[in-house]
Amino acid sequence: MEQFTLFLISLLANLFSAFSGGGAGLVQLPALIFLGLPFGVALATHKVASVALGVGATIRHLHEGGLEWWFSLFLLLSGIPGVILGASLILQVPDRVAEVALGILTLGLGVYSLLKRSLGQEYCPAHRDLPGYLLGGLGLFCIGFLNGSLTSGTGLFVTLWLVRWFGMDYRTAVAHTLVLVGMFWNGSGALTLSLLGEIKWEWLPVLLAGSLLGGYLGAHLSITKGNRWIKRGFEVVTLAVGTKLVIG
Repeated sequence: MEQFTLFLISLLANLFSAFSGGGAGLVQLPALIFLGLPFGVALATHKVASVALGVGATIRHLHEGGLEWWFSLFLLLSGIPGVILGASLILQVPDRVAEVALGILTLGLGVYSLLKRSLGQEYCPAHRDLPGYLLGGLGLFCIGFLNGSLTSGTGLFVTLWLVRWFGMDYRTAVAHTLVLVGMFWNGSGALTLSLLGEIKWEWLPVLLAGSLLGGYLGAHLSITKGNRWIKRGFEVVTLAVGTKLVIG
């Protein structure tokens, strides 16, 4: 029953995350804590399992195409150092104040998207010059730091940053977030946390299975439903993630 519960939680959390561009930690991380794991162990276990979300999404999105490979490399180089730094520090500091601040920012993302009805509906590349890449890379580094430390909802920050700063539509932004953040950013954080902390290895197989399947199904939904539905999903998940982080 415990294994089935873990699989169901992982499947649903990662399905919604893959559809909306982030937020798997909203359900999966608190669930691991509720089932008895200390925060540090739950975070490391969740981070390792979430890599499978990226793998599942990658399988679907590579079949569909649409990734910008040069931009993908830029996203990796900008964010991964922040992920490693954040994952290295999180096990040494209290997290509650940072969680509340992150929750307020996440709520802000949802409200902003609600108010901007045309946001992310069309692909309009922007800030693709040197100053734009430098500022955009700095933003990705800061989001990477949050991804490595707090993990919950930070993929949503990447999705909106790609839409707002670089002019992507929601569908393209979600594809880049799931493949690059889901697999490579989370993989870097998972490796760092596994070296510095403890992982509940006996729970990983079922969590990985749920993440892999949820990632594939969520990516399929995001491809077939289009930008309007993805925008609505993004708004629902950001508001839910932000509320959960604020109220604890």
